[in-house]
Amino acid sequence: MNASTMRRVLLARGLRAFGDGYMSLLLPVYLITLGLSPFHVGVIATATLLGSAALSLVVGLHAHRIGYRTLLLAAAALMAATGFAFAAVSDFWPLLVIAVVGTLNPSSGDVSVFLPLEQAVLAHVGTDRGRTALFARYSLTGALAAALGALFAAVPDLVVHGGYAGTKPALQAMFVLYGLIGLVTAWIYRKLPVRLAAPEHAPTAPLGKSRRIVFTLAALFSLDAFGGGFVVQSMLALWLFERFELSTIVAGTIFFWTGVLSAFSYLVAVRIAKRIGLVNTMVFTHLPANVMLLLIPFVPQLSWVIVLLLMRSALSQMDVPTRGSYVMAVVTPPERPAAASITAVPRSLAAAASPLLAGYLLGISTFGWPLFIAGVVKIAYALACLVMFRTVRPPEEATANQADASATSAQTIVGPVGRSSAVDTTRPTA
Repeated sequence: MNASTMRRVLLARGLRAFGDGYMSLLLPVYLITLGLSPFHVGVIATATLLGSAALSLVVGLHAHRIGYRTLLLAAAALMAATGFAFAAVSDFWPLLVIAVVGTLNPSSGDVSVFLPLEQAVLAHVGTDRGRTALFARYSLTGALAAALGALFAAVPDLVVHGGYAGTKPALQAMFVLYGLIGLVTAWIYRKLPVRLAAPEHAPTAPLGKSRRIVFTLAALFSLDAFGGGFVVQSMLALWLFERFELSTIVAGTIFFWTGVLSAFSYLVAVRIAKRIGLVNTMVFTHLPANVMLLLIPFVPQLSWVIVLLLMRSALSQMDVPTRGSYVMAVVTPPERPAAASITAVPRSLAAAASPLLAGYLLGISTFGWPLFIAGVVKIAYALACLVMFRTVRPPEEATANQADASATSAQTIVGPVGRSSAVDTTRPTA
Protein backbone atom coordinates (compact mmCIF):
# COMPACT_ATOMS: atom_id res chain seq x y z
CA MET A 1 0.00 0.00 0.00
CA ASN A 2 2.87 2.39 0.78
CA ALA A 3 4.39 1.94 -2.69
CA SER A 4 1.02 2.52 -4.35
CA THR A 5 0.46 5.65 -2.26
CA MET A 6 3.89 7.00 -3.22
CA ARG A 7 3.24 6.41 -6.92
CA ARG A 8 -0.11 8.17 -6.79
CA VAL A 9 1.28 11.18 -4.98
CA LEU A 10 4.19 11.44 -7.43
CA LEU A 11 1.89 11.10 -10.45
CA ALA A 12 -0.46 13.77 -9.13
CA ARG A 13 2.52 16.02 -8.37
CA GLY A 14 3.76 15.63 -11.93
CA LEU A 15 0.41 16.50 -13.50
CA ARG A 16 -0.07 19.56 -11.32
CA ALA A 17 3.49 20.73 -11.98
CA PHE A 18 2.93 20.42 -15.73
CA GLY A 19 -0.05 22.74 -15.42
CA ASP A 20 1.86 25.14 -13.17
CA GLY A 21 4.81 25.09 -15.59
CA TYR A 22 2.90 26.57 -18.50
CA MET A 23 0.52 28.67 -16.41
CA SER A 24 3.35 30.56 -14.71
CA LEU A 25 4.55 31.72 -18.15
CA LEU A 26 1.17 32.29 -19.77
CA LEU A 27 -0.47 34.06 -16.84
CA PRO A 28 1.37 37.39 -17.43
CA VAL A 29 0.92 37.02 -21.20
CA TYR A 30 -2.82 36.46 -20.78
CA LEU A 31 -3.23 39.39 -18.40
CA ILE A 32 -1.25 41.72 -20.68
CA THR A 33 -3.39 40.53 -23.62
CA LEU A 34 -6.48 41.53 -21.62
CA GLY A 35 -5.03 45.05 -21.40
CA LEU A 36 -3.72 44.92 -17.84
CA SER A 37 -0.45 46.59 -16.74
CA PRO A 38 2.66 44.98 -15.18
CA PHE A 39 1.46 46.31 -11.83
CA HIS A 40 -1.87 44.49 -12.30
CA VAL A 41 0.05 41.32 -13.13
CA GLY A 42 1.90 41.72 -9.83
CA VAL A 43 -1.37 42.23 -7.96
CA ILE A 44 -2.86 39.04 -9.44
CA ALA A 45 0.32 37.08 -8.59
CA THR A 46 0.17 38.43 -5.04
CA ALA A 47 -3.48 37.45 -4.75
CA THR A 48 -2.77 33.86 -5.77
CA LEU A 49 -0.07 33.54 -3.09
CA LEU A 50 -2.21 35.14 -0.39
CA GLY A 51 -5.09 32.80 -1.16
CA SER A 52 -2.82 29.76 -1.15
CA ALA A 53 -1.37 30.82 2.20
CA ALA A 54 -4.75 31.21 3.87
CA LEU A 55 -6.06 27.93 2.51
CA SER A 56 -2.89 26.05 3.44
CA LEU A 57 -3.10 27.32 7.01
CA VAL A 58 -6.72 26.18 7.43
CA VAL A 59 -5.96 22.80 5.88
CA GLY A 60 -2.81 22.23 7.94
CA LEU A 61 -4.54 22.94 11.22
CA HIS A 62 -7.43 20.57 10.49
CA ALA A 63 -5.80 17.83 8.38
CA HIS A 64 -5.42 15.55 11.39
CA ARG A 65 -9.21 15.58 11.87
CA ILE A 66 -10.50 15.46 8.30
CA GLY A 67 -7.96 13.23 6.57
CA TYR A 68 -5.49 13.81 3.75
CA ARG A 69 -7.51 12.07 1.04
CA THR A 70 -10.62 14.19 1.54
CA LEU A 71 -8.65 17.42 1.56
CA LEU A 72 -6.63 16.48 -1.52
CA LEU A 73 -9.83 15.67 -3.41
CA ALA A 74 -11.30 19.04 -2.42
CA ALA A 75 -8.11 20.82 -3.51
CA ALA A 76 -8.18 19.07 -6.90
CA ALA A 77 -11.80 20.11 -7.41
CA LEU A 78 -10.80 23.70 -6.60
CA MET A 79 -7.98 23.46 -9.17
CA ALA A 80 -10.48 22.43 -11.84
CA ALA A 81 -12.84 25.27 -10.93
CA THR A 82 -9.96 27.78 -11.05
CA GLY A 83 -8.97 26.83 -14.59
CA PHE A 84 -12.51 26.96 -15.96
CA ALA A 85 -13.26 30.26 -14.21
CA PHE A 86 -10.11 31.99 -15.48
CA ALA A 87 -10.99 30.94 -19.03
CA ALA A 88 -14.46 32.47 -18.71
CA VAL A 89 -13.56 35.84 -17.11
CA SER A 90 -11.77 38.85 -18.64
CA ASP A 91 -12.19 41.71 -16.14
CA PHE A 92 -9.61 42.55 -13.49
CA TRP A 93 -11.75 42.41 -10.33
CA PRO A 94 -13.37 39.01 -11.01
CA LEU A 95 -9.94 37.66 -11.95
CA LEU A 96 -8.57 38.99 -8.67
CA VAL A 97 -11.26 37.19 -6.68
CA ILE A 98 -10.63 33.93 -8.53
CA ALA A 99 -6.88 34.33 -7.92
CA VAL A 100 -7.47 34.65 -4.17
CA VAL A 101 -9.71 31.59 -3.80
CA GLY A 102 -8.15 29.46 -6.54
CA THR A 103 -5.00 27.39 -7.01
CA LEU A 104 -3.08 29.22 -9.75
CA ASN A 105 0.64 29.24 -9.08
CA PRO A 106 2.83 32.06 -10.46
CA SER A 107 5.97 30.24 -9.37
CA SER A 108 7.89 27.35 -10.90
CA GLY A 109 7.82 25.66 -7.47
CA ASP A 110 4.81 24.38 -5.57
CA VAL A 111 3.31 26.95 -3.20
CA SER A 112 -0.22 25.56 -3.23
CA VAL A 113 -2.43 23.89 -0.64
CA PHE A 114 -1.40 20.52 -2.10
CA LEU A 115 2.19 20.82 -0.87
CA PRO A 116 1.80 20.35 2.92
CA LEU A 117 -0.73 17.57 2.43
CA GLU A 118 1.41 15.60 0.00
CA GLN A 119 4.55 16.11 2.10
CA ALA A 120 2.76 14.79 5.18
CA VAL A 121 1.59 11.73 3.21
CA LEU A 122 5.11 11.00 1.96
CA ALA A 123 6.63 11.47 5.41
CA HIS A 124 4.07 9.00 6.78
CA VAL A 125 4.77 6.24 4.25
CA GLY A 126 8.56 6.77 4.09
CA THR A 127 11.35 5.96 6.56
CA ASP A 128 13.80 8.30 8.30
CA ARG A 129 16.75 7.19 6.18
CA GLY A 130 14.77 7.14 2.95
CA ARG A 131 12.84 10.35 3.57
CA THR A 132 15.25 12.81 1.92
CA ALA A 133 15.56 10.60 -1.18
CA LEU A 134 11.77 10.30 -1.36
CA PHE A 135 11.37 14.06 -1.09
CA ALA A 136 13.99 14.43 -3.80
CA ARG A 137 11.97 12.13 -6.09
CA TYR A 138 8.90 14.21 -5.30
CA SER A 139 10.73 17.43 -6.18
CA LEU A 140 12.38 15.85 -9.24
CA THR A 141 9.03 14.73 -10.59
CA GLY A 142 7.57 18.19 -10.13
CA ALA A 143 10.55 19.99 -11.64
CA LEU A 144 10.74 17.80 -14.76
CA ALA A 145 7.01 18.08 -15.33
CA ALA A 146 7.14 21.85 -14.82
CA ALA A 147 9.98 22.05 -17.35
CA LEU A 148 7.86 20.22 -19.90
CA GLY A 149 5.02 22.56 -19.04
CA ALA A 150 7.28 25.54 -19.78
CA LEU A 151 7.93 24.12 -23.27
CA PHE A 152 4.20 23.52 -23.68
CA ALA A 153 3.63 27.24 -23.07
CA ALA A 154 4.69 27.78 -26.69
CA VAL A 155 1.49 26.12 -27.97
CA PRO A 156 -0.66 29.31 -28.06
CA ASP A 157 2.01 31.09 -30.15
CA LEU A 158 2.15 28.16 -32.56
CA VAL A 159 -1.64 28.08 -32.81
CA VAL A 160 -1.83 31.82 -33.49
CA HIS A 161 1.00 31.76 -36.04
CA GLY A 162 -0.65 28.83 -37.78
CA GLY A 163 -3.84 30.85 -38.13
CA TYR A 164 -5.94 28.36 -36.15
CA ALA A 165 -7.18 30.83 -33.50
CA GLY A 166 -6.66 34.29 -32.07
CA THR A 167 -4.37 35.02 -29.14
CA LYS A 168 -7.07 35.32 -26.50
CA PRO A 169 -8.97 32.09 -27.39
CA ALA A 170 -5.67 30.17 -27.61
CA LEU A 171 -4.72 31.33 -24.11
CA GLN A 172 -8.19 30.61 -22.72
CA ALA A 173 -7.92 27.04 -24.01
CA MET A 174 -4.81 26.59 -21.88
CA PHE A 175 -6.79 27.54 -18.77
CA VAL A 176 -9.46 25.00 -19.72
CA LEU A 177 -6.73 22.38 -19.96
CA TYR A 178 -5.54 23.41 -16.49
CA GLY A 179 -9.05 22.72 -15.20
CA LEU A 180 -9.08 19.30 -16.86
CA ILE A 181 -5.76 18.49 -15.20
CA GLY A 182 -7.44 19.24 -11.88
CA LEU A 183 -10.16 16.68 -12.64
CA VAL A 184 -7.60 14.00 -13.58
CA THR A 185 -5.68 14.76 -10.38
CA ALA A 186 -8.86 14.20 -8.37
CA TRP A 187 -9.32 10.82 -10.07
CA ILE A 188 -5.79 9.86 -8.97
CA TYR A 189 -6.36 10.98 -5.37
CA ARG A 190 -9.60 9.02 -5.00
CA LYS A 191 -7.58 5.77 -4.80
CA LEU A 192 -5.55 6.94 -1.78
CA PRO A 193 -6.31 5.23 1.54
CA VAL A 194 -9.12 6.96 3.40
CA ARG A 195 -6.95 7.16 6.52
CA LEU A 196 -3.20 7.28 6.12
CA ALA A 197 -2.58 7.44 9.87
CA ALA A 198 -4.43 5.76 12.70
CA PRO A 199 -6.98 8.10 14.34
CA GLU A 200 -5.60 7.40 17.79
CA HIS A 201 -2.36 9.14 16.82
CA ALA A 202 -4.09 12.41 16.05
CA PRO A 203 -2.79 15.15 18.39
CA THR A 204 -5.03 17.10 20.71
CA ALA A 205 -3.30 20.27 19.46
CA PRO A 206 -1.82 20.82 16.00
CA LEU A 207 1.63 21.60 17.44
CA GLY A 208 3.11 20.51 20.75
CA LYS A 209 6.73 20.35 21.84
CA SER A 210 8.00 21.26 18.36
CA ARG A 211 6.23 24.63 18.38
CA ARG A 212 9.34 26.75 18.96
CA ILE A 213 11.50 25.15 16.29
CA VAL A 214 8.66 25.17 13.74
CA PHE A 215 7.93 28.86 14.31
CA THR A 216 11.63 29.72 14.02
CA LEU A 217 11.92 27.79 10.77
CA ALA A 218 8.75 29.44 9.50
CA ALA A 219 10.24 32.88 10.13
CA LEU A 220 13.46 32.01 8.30
CA PHE A 221 11.64 30.37 5.39
CA SER A 222 9.47 33.48 5.15
CA LEU A 223 12.54 35.66 4.67
CA ASP A 224 13.69 33.36 1.87
CA ALA A 225 10.23 33.37 0.31
CA PHE A 226 10.00 37.16 0.45
CA GLY A 227 13.16 37.32 -1.63
CA GLY A 228 11.99 34.55 -3.92
CA GLY A 229 8.69 36.32 -4.52
CA PHE A 230 10.53 38.99 -6.50
CA VAL A 231 11.60 36.35 -9.02
CA VAL A 232 8.65 33.96 -9.20
CA GLN A 233 8.55 32.58 -12.71
CA SER A 234 5.70 34.83 -13.85
CA MET A 235 7.59 37.99 -12.85
CA LEU A 236 10.92 36.73 -14.16
CA ALA A 237 9.24 35.91 -17.47
CA LEU A 238 7.69 39.39 -17.53
CA TRP A 239 11.13 40.95 -17.02
CA LEU A 240 12.55 38.89 -19.90
CA PHE A 241 9.61 39.85 -22.11
CA GLU A 242 10.12 43.55 -21.39
CA ARG A 243 13.94 43.72 -21.22
CA PHE A 244 14.74 41.50 -24.23
CA GLU A 245 11.35 41.33 -26.03
CA LEU A 246 11.33 37.54 -25.96
CA SER A 247 8.53 35.41 -27.38
CA THR A 248 6.85 32.76 -25.25
CA ILE A 249 8.57 30.14 -27.42
CA VAL A 250 12.05 31.39 -26.48
CA ALA A 251 11.09 32.02 -22.85
CA GLY A 252 9.56 28.55 -22.62
CA THR A 253 12.78 27.00 -23.93
CA ILE A 254 14.86 28.89 -21.37
CA PHE A 255 12.62 27.83 -18.50
CA PHE A 256 12.55 24.26 -19.77
CA TRP A 257 16.32 23.96 -19.39
CA THR A 258 16.40 25.78 -16.05
CA GLY A 259 13.72 23.37 -14.88
CA VAL A 260 15.67 20.33 -16.08
CA LEU A 261 18.82 21.48 -14.29
CA SER A 262 16.83 22.17 -11.12
CA ALA A 263 15.23 18.74 -11.35
CA PHE A 264 18.49 16.81 -11.48
CA SER A 265 19.99 19.01 -8.79
CA TYR A 266 17.50 17.39 -6.38
CA LEU A 267 19.22 14.04 -6.84
CA VAL A 268 22.62 15.64 -6.28
CA ALA A 269 21.23 17.31 -3.15
CA VAL A 270 20.53 13.89 -1.61
CA ARG A 271 24.15 12.81 -2.06
CA ILE A 272 25.47 16.09 -0.70
CA ALA A 273 23.12 15.95 2.29
CA LYS A 274 24.39 12.49 3.21
CA ARG A 275 27.91 13.90 3.38
CA ILE A 276 27.48 17.34 4.95
CA GLY A 277 23.95 17.29 6.40
CA LEU A 278 20.61 18.81 5.43
CA VAL A 279 21.20 22.30 6.82
CA ASN A 280 24.66 22.65 5.27
CA THR A 281 23.27 21.51 1.93
CA MET A 282 20.50 24.10 2.12
CA VAL A 283 22.94 26.90 2.90
CA PHE A 284 26.06 26.19 0.85
CA THR A 285 24.15 25.66 -2.39
CA HIS A 286 21.97 28.72 -1.79
CA LEU A 287 24.80 31.23 -1.39
CA PRO A 288 26.51 30.95 -4.82
CA ALA A 289 23.13 30.63 -6.56
CA ASN A 290 22.01 33.97 -5.24
CA VAL A 291 25.30 35.70 -5.95
CA MET A 292 24.55 34.84 -9.58
CA LEU A 293 21.07 36.30 -9.18
CA LEU A 294 22.63 39.55 -7.97
CA LEU A 295 24.76 39.73 -11.12
CA ILE A 296 22.02 39.18 -13.72
CA PRO A 297 20.62 42.77 -13.81
CA PHE A 298 24.09 44.11 -14.61
CA VAL A 299 24.51 41.87 -17.66
CA PRO A 300 23.36 43.56 -20.91
CA GLN A 301 23.61 40.52 -23.21
CA LEU A 302 20.78 37.98 -23.27
CA SER A 303 23.25 35.13 -23.84
CA TRP A 304 25.04 35.80 -20.55
CA VAL A 305 21.74 36.26 -18.73
CA ILE A 306 20.75 32.79 -19.92
CA VAL A 307 24.09 31.35 -18.78
CA LEU A 308 23.67 32.83 -15.29
CA LEU A 309 20.07 31.63 -15.08
CA LEU A 310 21.14 28.11 -16.04
CA MET A 311 24.03 28.08 -13.58
CA ARG A 312 21.80 29.39 -10.82
CA SER A 313 19.10 26.81 -11.53
CA ALA A 314 21.64 24.01 -11.07
CA LEU A 315 22.14 25.14 -7.44
CA SER A 316 19.22 27.23 -6.24
CA GLN A 317 16.66 24.46 -5.75
CA MET A 318 18.80 21.98 -3.85
CA ASP A 319 17.26 23.28 -0.65
CA VAL A 320 13.75 22.21 -1.73
CA PRO A 321 13.87 18.46 -0.93
CA THR A 322 16.32 19.00 1.94
CA ARG A 323 14.16 21.72 3.51
CA GLY A 324 11.00 19.63 3.30
CA SER A 325 12.78 16.57 4.67
CA TYR A 326 14.33 18.61 7.48
CA VAL A 327 10.98 19.99 8.66
CA MET A 328 9.41 16.52 8.69
CA ALA A 329 12.44 15.16 10.58
CA VAL A 330 12.63 17.60 13.47
CA VAL A 331 8.96 17.29 14.53
CA THR A 332 6.97 14.33 15.83
CA PRO A 333 4.86 12.37 13.28
CA PRO A 334 1.47 13.66 14.53
CA GLU A 335 2.73 17.24 14.14
CA ARG A 336 3.82 16.85 10.52
CA PRO A 337 0.72 18.21 8.71
CA ALA A 338 0.64 21.28 10.95
CA ALA A 339 4.40 21.76 10.71
CA ALA A 340 4.31 21.52 6.90
CA SER A 341 1.53 24.09 6.72
CA ILE A 342 2.90 26.44 9.34
CA THR A 343 6.27 26.55 7.58
CA ALA A 344 4.61 26.83 4.15
CA VAL A 345 1.95 29.43 4.97
CA PRO A 346 4.25 32.24 6.13
CA ARG A 347 6.35 31.51 3.05
CA SER A 348 3.32 32.14 0.88
CA LEU A 349 2.37 35.25 2.85
CA ALA A 350 5.89 36.65 2.67
CA ALA A 351 6.17 35.82 -1.02
CA ALA A 352 2.79 37.40 -1.71
CA ALA A 353 3.99 40.98 -1.19
CA SER A 354 7.00 40.63 -3.47
CA PRO A 355 5.32 40.17 -6.89
CA LEU A 356 3.30 43.34 -6.32
CA LEU A 357 6.51 45.26 -5.58
CA ALA A 358 8.26 43.54 -8.49
CA GLY A 359 5.44 44.56 -10.83
CA TYR A 360 5.74 48.15 -9.69
CA LEU A 361 9.53 48.14 -10.15
CA LEU A 362 9.24 46.58 -13.61
CA GLY A 363 6.68 49.22 -14.54
CA ILE A 364 9.17 52.04 -13.91
CA SER A 365 12.46 50.39 -14.96
CA THR A 366 13.74 47.39 -16.91
CA PHE A 367 17.01 47.28 -14.95
CA GLY A 368 16.07 44.20 -12.96
CA TRP A 369 15.74 45.58 -9.46
CA PRO A 370 13.54 42.62 -8.42
CA LEU A 371 16.40 40.20 -9.18
CA PHE A 372 18.94 42.26 -7.25
CA ILE A 373 16.70 42.61 -4.19
CA ALA A 374 15.88 38.90 -4.29
CA GLY A 375 19.57 37.99 -4.26
CA VAL A 376 20.34 40.19 -1.24
CA VAL A 377 17.42 38.90 0.82
CA LYS A 378 18.01 35.24 0.02
CA ILE A 379 21.71 35.46 0.92
CA ALA A 380 20.71 36.93 4.30
CA TYR A 381 18.34 33.98 4.82
CA ALA A 382 21.03 31.41 4.07
CA LEU A 383 23.46 32.94 6.56
CA ALA A 384 20.80 33.18 9.29
CA CYS A 385 19.79 29.56 8.71
CA LEU A 386 23.38 28.40 9.11
CA VAL A 387 23.89 30.32 12.35
CA MET A 388 20.64 29.18 13.99
CA PHE A 389 20.26 25.55 12.88
CA ARG A 390 23.67 24.13 12.09
CA THR A 391 23.58 21.96 15.24
CA VAL A 392 19.89 20.96 15.13
CA ARG A 393 20.16 17.61 13.40
CA PRO A 394 17.50 15.19 12.13
CA PRO A 395 17.39 11.65 13.60
CA GLU A 396 19.43 10.00 10.83
CA GLU A 397 22.27 12.53 11.20
CA ALA A 398 22.19 12.45 15.00
CA THR A 399 22.39 8.64 14.96
CA ALA A 400 25.31 8.68 12.54
CA ASN A 401 27.14 11.31 14.59
CA GLN A 402 26.59 9.39 17.81
CA ALA A 403 28.00 6.26 16.17
CA ASP A 404 31.03 8.21 14.98
CA ALA A 405 31.46 9.75 18.42
CA SER A 406 31.30 6.32 20.07
CA ALA A 407 33.94 4.94 17.71
CA THR A 408 36.16 7.96 18.32
CA SER A 409 35.65 7.73 22.07
CA ALA A 410 36.73 4.09 22.10
CA GLN A 411 39.99 5.04 20.44
CA THR A 412 40.61 8.23 22.45
CA ILE A 413 43.53 8.25 24.89
CA VAL A 414 42.16 9.54 28.15
CA GLY A 415 43.94 12.39 29.89
CA PRO A 416 45.18 12.70 33.43
CA VAL A 417 41.69 13.10 34.83
CA GLY A 418 40.34 10.09 32.89
CA ARG A 419 37.86 12.05 30.71
CA SER A 420 37.50 12.20 26.93
CA SER A 421 37.88 15.53 25.20
CA ALA A 422 35.06 14.71 22.75
CA VAL A 423 32.23 17.23 22.60
CA ASP A 424 28.59 16.30 22.02
CA THR A 425 27.69 18.19 18.87
CA THR A 426 24.25 16.69 18.46
CA ARG A 427 22.59 18.75 21.15
CA PRO A 428 20.23 21.35 19.59
CA THR A 429 21.18 24.95 20.27
CA ALA A 430 18.25 26.64 18.58
